[in-house]
Amino acid sequence: MAAVTVLSALSFPAMADSVTNKPYLALGADLKEDEKAKVLELLDIKEEDLDNYTVVTVTNADEHKYLDSYLSASVIGSRALSSVKVVDKEKGNGLKVTTKNITYCTQIMYQNALATAGVEDADITVAGPFNISGTAALVGAMEAYSKMTGESLEADNVETATEELVTTSQIAEEIGDQDKAEELIGAVKDVIVAEEIKDPEKIEETIKDTATKLEITLTDEQVLQIRQLMEKIASLDLDINSLKEQAKGLYDKLSDLDVDLNISKEDVDGVLAQIGNWFSGIWEQIKSWFE
Repeated sequence: MAAVTVLSALSFPAMADSVTNKPYLALGADLKEDEKAKVLELLDIKEEDLDNYTVVTVTNADEHKYLDSYLSASVIGSRALSSVKVVDKEKGNGLKVTTKNITYCTQIMYQNALATAGVEDADITVAGPFNISGTAALVGAMEAYSKMTGESLEADNVETATEELVTTSQIAEEIGDQDKAEELIGAVKDVIVAEEIKDPEKIEETIKDTATKLEITLTDEQVLQIRQLMEKIASLDLDINSLKEQAKGLYDKLSDLDVDLNISKEDVDGVLAQIGNWFSGIWEQIKSWFE
């Protein structure tokens, strides 16, 4: 087995202490040898090439430390298995995420949450030895990126990104549609950041309006859960142009929907009034013919 450098993972306050030009590999600490071999195969890494990577390990205790506030212990599990490969890329690359054997989180969910965390321009591959939720992989990805680039991620951004991934996954599970959940959270975040909305009532109104436009029915509990997430997002120093550049996959989807999510109620009322006047004029013309 090739010699590897094993670093303590998840020390977010001192993330930038160790900088390397090597790509990073965050491995689940509880992988058995055959499981590790499977993960490396999925990540397209040969055992003899591990010297070309800086390897960190993520323990189950680390996973619980960052996820217990958002997920039940049964979802997190008792073994750290999800693994992540992070390759730094040139500016303009954006975040490109690939998942293998990950069932609970989609590529776009990772991409959107990582953009919130402040991760930029990297190719990220998340893999499990068999089908797993993959929620803990976000933590490994953020840790690896920060150590690789030397760019410290703000603690508030990291926490909010974790909550964003979990919330999106939970909403997806509850409404039975991953695509719709991605679109909903992404679209609401787009409006909140772009328009710098901080008022809780306005945030809630944005959530409900967006859900209606996307034909999603939310319970009061789901609206509250999303609102609490968006209040945290609103408190961060996020740039909408950067989000769109990094999370291209999501914003391409939103563009394809052809829905103007920033249209105001006054705009809608104005359009409806114009349509009503047009039909009224047609009706008056028809009546005049018979008279």
